[in-house]
Formats: sequence, C-alpha cells, structure tokens
Amino acid sequence: MRIAIFGGSFDPVHLGHLWIAEGLREHAQLDEVRFLPAAISPLKQKQQATDASHRVAMLRLAIAGHPNFAIDERELKRGGVSYTVDTVREMVGERPGDEFYLILGADSVADLPRWRTPDQIFQMVTPLVVGRGGEAPIDWQLLAGYLPPKRLEEARRLAIESPLIAVSSRDIRHRIASNQSIRYRVPRPVEAYIEAQQLYRETPFSTEATT
Repeated sequence: MRIAIFGGSFDPVHLGHLWIAEGLREHAQLDEVRFLPAAISPLKQKQQATDASHRVAMLRLAIAGHPNFAIDERELKRGGVSYTVDTVREMVGERPGDEFYLILGADSVADLPRWRTPDQIFQMVTPLVVGRGGEAPIDWQLLAGYLPPKRLEEARRLAIESPLIAVSSRDIRHRIASNQSIRYRVPRPVEAYIEAQQLYRETPFSTEATT
C-alpha cells in the first residue's frame, strides 16, 4: 500500500486540508491518507489547542464516507510533544512492506531545520510537497540536504501546486470570534459542529498560523 501521513493541529480542519489530501491521493495514486492530529506541535508549544476530542470529531465529520481517508490518533494517545520522527518510525515499523509518504506544505519545508532529525525521517518516507501559487517557491535545495537522491527525484515528480485560497485554521477561529461567516471554508457538518459546541467564540489563540 501507498500511505500518506498528513499531520497537523486541524484546529479546525478546513477545505484547504481536504483539497490537499484529495489532490495528492489522486496525483500520487495513494491507497490511504492518514490524518494525524498532533497532541502538542513542537513548533507551537506556546499555543493552546482546542481539546483533542473536538478536533477528532471535526475530522471524522470532514472525511466521513471517503474510503481512502482515515484518522490516526496515536500522537493524541501518546500525549506530550508530537515529534514526527517518532511517529514515522512507529508507523513504518508496523507495516514494513508498505510505502510511506509525508505531506508537507512549502512553509513546512522552510521549517525543516527546526525539526528533530529530519534526515532520519526522510530515510523512511518520501515527502509529498504542496506549493501554493503566488507564494514563496518550494525550497528544493533545502530538501536535497535531507533526502536520498532517489527520494528527492520522486518528491519532485509528485509535488503539486494548490490554488492560492485564503483559508487557514487561524483565520477561521478569528472569523468565528468576530461573528463572521465561515461558510464554504469548512465542510458544512464541521460548521454545524462548531456552532453546536460553541467553539472558538472567545479565542485565546495567538496570531501564529496553524494547520
């Protein structure tokens, strides 16, 4: 099987996340995309996240009915800071016969020097890189410093460009807190869940972007 790991806060999941997952599923001929909500992101430790039960519930609503999408809660169950290298090592060890990929935005590529042992990560998985039209290009030179040549070649071949759509979890939270509409930014079941649970009405979150 060809399995892609899609990590993030998903606070909340939005249509940009789903577009990326489906675009890569089709382009890279993936058998499964695993949405991996983080307990605590190493790069966002000062930022308070919404309770994991809400984030998982919204993900379930967002991907319901898609036969190739799944949620992996191992980082939430593990608790503490979620380091990608630990999770990747565990997943690959469980399914040594499968091919694993890691979904990365161009902004995440730029952050790789701040990650824990990215060279070890890319010995085990191939990045599926998503650029955003009109923004900074993918830093392939930086990636080349971490990837074996064959993985770099495959990563270049499988990279995609997403439309430049101004949607982010941070923006959605602040729109809700400001009594603005989030219609067509999140799936309707997710919007209804946020309304029912009264999430993000008074947001304590920092202005740091999250995914």
